[in-house]
Amino acid sequence: MPVAPAPQPAPEPTSRAERKERTRQAILDAALELSSDRSFASVSLREVARAVGIVPTAFYRHFASMEELGVALADDTMRLLRSVLRDARRNPGPSNAQASLAALLGQVRDHELAFRFLARERHGGHPAVARAFTVELRLLTRELAVDLARIPQLAAWNTDDLEMAANLLVTSMFEVVLDLLAVAPGRAAETEVLTRGEKQMRLIMLGMAAWNPLHD
Repeated sequence: MPVAPAPQPAPEPTSRAERKERTRQAILDAALELSSDRSFASVSLREVARAVGIVPTAFYRHFASMEELGVALADDTMRLLRSVLRDARRNPGPSNAQASLAALLGQVRDHELAFRFLARERHGGHPAVARAFTVELRLLTRELAVDLARIPQLAAWNTDDLEMAANLLVTSMFEVVLDLLAVAPGRAAETEVLTRGEKQMRLIMLGMAAWNPLHD
């Protein structure tokens, strides 16, 4: 029987910029790992530097403080959520709910530490990190509202109604994230979470189709 070739190690970065980016990503990954079972606020700069294999002073070449590192983690996590919503926004409607949730499931399972960080820090965590999540969620809602305004059937909607609908969709998807984190991958409970989430999103979208924006 032929022997499978051994996996090749990742090539070493050749430029200074590549080395810096790799170290920055290692710092982000180490911070996520260290905060996987406790508050980010309890993680020290020295712990992160030790986990990465750099001296504490080298940390400051990448982040001005642990607070800035936490905000960067929040931004990166929200970017994952934004990528799912970006795809969903291209073809909003009840028929797209299942595909959007399947994409969301993939992101949550591939980046579980990041989403657990989001779930843990969005309330009661580091104040700056919590604020970053709040700001990103608002931006996400506004982006979705702008996209909804481009749909011909919603042309008569005012800004408040569009943002209300966008907030319902973003909140529904965020709740699915939290529910997925609470169940084991590949189990019946995971399927139940996705089914319930799909029903919620379909209900919101069907309600949008029947909404009369001129109704007081």
